[in-house]
Amino acid sequence: MKKMFFIDFDGTVTKEDVCLVMVENFCREGWKEINDKWERGEISTEECARQTFKLFNAAEDDLYRVLDTIEIDDFFKPFIELCQQEGYEVYILSDGYDLMIEYILNKYGLSYLPFFANRLIINNNRYSIKCPNINPACGQCGTCKKNILKSLKKENRQVIYIGDGYSDICVSREADLVFAKGFLLDYCRSDNIQVVPFGDFGDIIDRLKADNQSQP
Repeated sequence: MKKMFFIDFDGTVTKEDVCLVMVENFCREGWKEINDKWERGEISTEECARQTFKLFNAAEDDLYRVLDTIEIDDFFKPFIELCQQEGYEVYILSDGYDLMIEYILNKYGLSYLPFFANRLIINNNRYSIKCPNINPACGQCGTCKKNILKSLKKENRQVIYIGDGYSDICVSREADLVFAKGFLLDYCRSDNIQVVPFGDFGDIIDRLKADNQSQP
């Protein structure tokens, strides 16, 4: 059975959470309390962003200088190469920002990868968010990963999700298999979701190769 991969971006494809790096560099005090409310589900991604951007002070060039310091997982490109060899579809699903994802993927020669994310709007060094992939019935996440996965998955495919954080909770229930670390790993274990722990994409490559070798 062919596989389809749906992958979180911040802290999964990248070594650091890009949004967290951004606010640590450019926000005045108070952003942690806002983020804590988001993690507890008290405010939505969109509201969290709106409140956080009120504390934000960065020119667009400042943002790109920080993005230039972001590294991706050492084994992500080999993972993508393996998926291409095997004919596996790969989609990035992020509750982060399109501008940052596009910039980082382009830096690593991966601009061809399809992704879904919130829009980051920068106008005269003022920042705002738009959420074209929100689920109006819920509204918690700016990008409803669950709805996107359900719209893209195909019959006779093993759907695999890879992630690490809070915005990966709902979508993890829709996958046939989850590779997880961090908060998502703890959540899947507590909620009896079939999960494989991983440290980096090298672990996932090893698992895929082992699975392929076991096929008759």
